[in-house]
Amino acid sequence: MHQLPLAVQLKPEADFAAYVAGPNAEPLAAVTTWAAGEGDDFLYLFGVAGSGKTHLLQAACRQATQSNHSAIYLPLEHGELAPSVLDNLELWDLVALDDIQAIAGDHTWEHGLFDLFNRLRESQRRLLVSAQVPVSGLSLTLADLRSRLSSGPGYRLLPLPEGDCERLLRESAKRRGLDLASDAVDYIMRRCPREPGYLMDLLEEIDRESLRTKRRPTLWLVRQVLKARESLPG
Repeated sequence: MHQLPLAVQLKPEADFAAYVAGPNAEPLAAVTTWAAGEGDDFLYLFGVAGSGKTHLLQAACRQATQSNHSAIYLPLEHGELAPSVLDNLELWDLVALDDIQAIAGDHTWEHGLFDLFNRLRESQRRLLVSAQVPVSGLSLTLADLRSRLSSGPGYRLLPLPEGDCERLLRESAKRRGLDLASDAVDYIMRRCPREPGYLMDLLEEIDRESLRTKRRPTLWLVRQVLKARESLPG
């Protein structure tokens, strides 16, 4: 994979095998096809924060590079990114832009994204975009950009049911080599938001703390991690 700007790297667990689709089988199939260089060359995903958009975008880039395609993932909520980061992206086979609601309303960003869309289409490259809202809900000022973003299939990512969230937690822990105790899983599911993004961030913290303290991820350790989280300001 080409070096990503600002050392934006794909998360190790972000692949299609680790994605628990639940009610999102259709978006998963569309993104998998897109990553293989087939089907629609432009897709728009939307859903609330933590619904799995980032996982799918990063998994698509990982799959593409494993198939010898060049791919780049850019999180537009990253505060250090400037509109110039969009320059020359048509040189990549596949481009994944995460959280484009972050640049809506910014004249320079909107024109840059509009121009990129046209260059990608002319170069027969592929674009995958995500946002927290459908295109109609974006506070865009450039009508032509809204039209471009409405030109392809749009897929809403639905929240995972509780059972699928628990499955995601257990399977992700196993993939990390974490022997997460059953009472610890039950405790997390009772006390924490049932959101994939939250659960994956929490699991990463548990993993780090388990390595740091050389303790198994027992209920006691999970409680300590959550207690530390709750004590953080804000």
